[in-house]
Amino acid sequence: MSVRTQDSARGTDGEQSAPPPAESLVAELKAAGLRDRQSGTRTPVDVRTLTRVLFERLGELPPEVPERERVRAALIEINVPLVRYAATRFRSRSEPMEDIVQVGTIGLINAIDRFDPGRGVQFPTYALPTILGEIKRYFRDNVRTMHVPRRLQELWVQVSGAMEELTVTHGRAPKVPEIAASLRIPEEDVRACLDAGRAYNAASLEAAQEHEGGLALLDRLGYEDSALADVEHRDMVRHLLVQLPERERRIIMLRFFANLTQSQISTELGMSQMHVSRLLSRILTRLRTGNSWEE
Repeated sequence: MSVRTQDSARGTDGEQSAPPPAESLVAELKAAGLRDRQSGTRTPVDVRTLTRVLFERLGELPPEVPERERVRAALIEINVPLVRYAATRFRSRSEPMEDIVQVGTIGLINAIDRFDPGRGVQFPTYALPTILGEIKRYFRDNVRTMHVPRRLQELWVQVSGAMEELTVTHGRAPKVPEIAASLRIPEEDVRACLDAGRAYNAASLEAAQEHEGGLALLDRLGYEDSALADVEHRDMVRHLLVQLPERERRIIMLRFFANLTQSQISTELGMSQMHVSRLLSRILTRLRTGNSWEE
């Protein structure tokens, strides 16, 4: 491939001109291709090969040469797709994808600055953990407004990855037992992780919810119903009332449901008020004790 020398980078007046941008360097390398030493033919350059060639050139340049910064920028440019690939693992989060890519690019830059081609490791293999680590650190330190235990944060990454794989395998959203079986962890941990993994922002109780007709969350929260305890009592009374004879049950209905006085009940049933009073006293005693009616 053709290599631009420092002399060719100088203007006609002998002064040093600014190096071309990284985009032009990438285009130049791709257009040049790699020349086969035997046949002399050129083959297209893929990203992996182009990265290796740029790292070789980066290692040959001293730190103070402007060309070094141009090569470094070209390395960043051609490896941004690797950052976007890593960012897709976090697409379920509420953060914009471009923000995640920007954070991941910081990890890419750190990986480029620390990478040693002499160790025989492919750059994507080395860079991907660094990019993912930078994104995870961003979510851990800057996004969450609620404190979540570190163990659950780390487990959420495994759970979310398992959910994606199982979704592709089964063609549907996986169930908790399936996720637990895939990761070999208890179902309780999966449920806790699912709750913690989505706990990024605290919702205001007074904020209006558009999908709820503009009602605030506070307006939709339940409250303690003072009459709720009476439900059990009413059910118990109904059970006891059905055990009463017809006359005694009618006396109770007239007194406590129709709100008639003892005098009015005596007139209604054709008996003395004293008799009504004695019957009421005996009926209420039986109801309070919960015993069945006995003549």
